[in-house]
Parts: sequence; structure tokens; C-alpha cells
Amino acid sequence: MTARRVIAPVVDLLRHPDGPRDRQLLFGDTVQVSEERDGWCRLIADKDGYPGWVRPDALGPVRRATHWVSAPATHVYERPDMKSPDRMSLSFGSRLSAISETGTFVETDAGFVPRPHVVEQGTVLPDPVAAAALFLGTPYLWGGNSRFGLDCSGLVQAALLACGIPCPGDSGDQERALGSALAPDTPPRRGDLMFWKGHVAWVADAGTLLHANAHHMAVQYEPLTEALARIEAQGDGPVTAHKRL
Repeated sequence: MTARRVIAPVVDLLRHPDGPRDRQLLFGDTVQVSEERDGWCRLIADKDGYPGWVRPDALGPVRRATHWVSAPATHVYERPDMKSPDRMSLSFGSRLSAISETGTFVETDAGFVPRPHVVEQGTVLPDPVAAAALFLGTPYLWGGNSRFGLDCSGLVQAALLACGIPCPGDSGDQERALGSALAPDTPPRRGDLMFWKGHVAWVADAGTLLHANAHHMAVQYEPLTEALARIEAQGDGPVTAHKRL
């Protein structure tokens, strides 16, 4: 295994070379490369153990992360000046290596990032639902993991990792790994997770879900009773698990 780091803003993690996207990796994610052939790298993501294939030009040498992007998204500038050209856009959760720091910008190996948009590595957010709400309006993207597009399990993972809680990448694995199962008649409360076959949603409050869903094609709040009826009516069945972290 060879340790590498993602140096593209967002890269698709493919099931096989030229295959479908299963998940995505963000700038600064570290991986273990097990094989390189025919212009592809086979790897496993350190953050969740997810396997897949990416192009080698999306990877670079490992650098120690000192900060991570805590804003929904940010720009990386050529100079510590918001009017200078921007080199790339980065999503919430991207990790950076700082070279120097001022009151307004952090100089990183990728360029200059606005200081209010990052926090020091090791900082954890206190509320995963509030972290998930940063993605409100983000377009739905199957297998997506960024502010530029994500799916239901990507939203759950982004929020939990930001709060320092390990989390698998897919909803089925999340249902098995996260929290404690509650009895079917347990009143929901903020921070609970509800699972269906192939879907997961945050409970924002006793009567509201927050989830990335293909019905709205976005991250949206939805009344709980309406969501329960709609999801079952569309053929995805009843809730398979109600879990509390």
C-alpha cells in the first residue's frame, strides 16, 4: 500500500476503471493505493475504508492537514486578496495544509483560503444536524459527497465526520453501524436517524426530517408525516430502523 492524498477539489470514486461512481473524495482526503495500472489507481479511502478507482493525476504526496473547510464551500485564491484570481472551489470537509496565516487568509499548499472559512484540524462541530443544514439547497447527486452535489448517505457522513464521529459511506452500512435501535413507537427527536431501504434522513425536530432526496433533487426539510407517506407510496416501504446516536 502507498499513502497518497487527493489534490483535486472533488474526485469520483469509481466501482471499476471507467465504471459508475460509487462515492466521492474531497481535497485533502488520504487514501491507500494498492495498485496502479492502465492509467488508474485502485485504492481505499482512509476516512471510511471505501474502495474504488481514480485517475492518478487526482492524487499527490501526503501532507499533514492543519485545517479543514467548515464553510459550506470556499474559494482558493492566488494571493491573499479576494479580488485575485481563484484557483479552485472547495467543499465543506476538505482538508488543507497551512504554510502561514494572517487575520484574513490562510496560505496553504493549494493557495490562499479565507480565514473565516476554515478551522484547525481536530476541531469538531457540536451538532450534526446543524452541520447537515449547511448543505440546504445542495443539488442531489447519486454517490455525491460535496457541497456541489450529494446524496442521502453523503449528507449523513459529512455531518458526522465534522462532529468527529466515524461513519461509513453507504446508507446500508450506516444503518448497521450507527447508533442504537429504538422501538417503533419511540417519539423522534433531533439528531435521530431514520432509515429506509436505500435511504437515510436526519430528524431535525419531532415533526421534521432533513435529507438529501431525489424527490426534491436537493437537500431539504420535509414534514415527517408527509415524508413517511410519500416514501412508502413511491415503493420504498416503511422505516426499517429508527436509531439514536
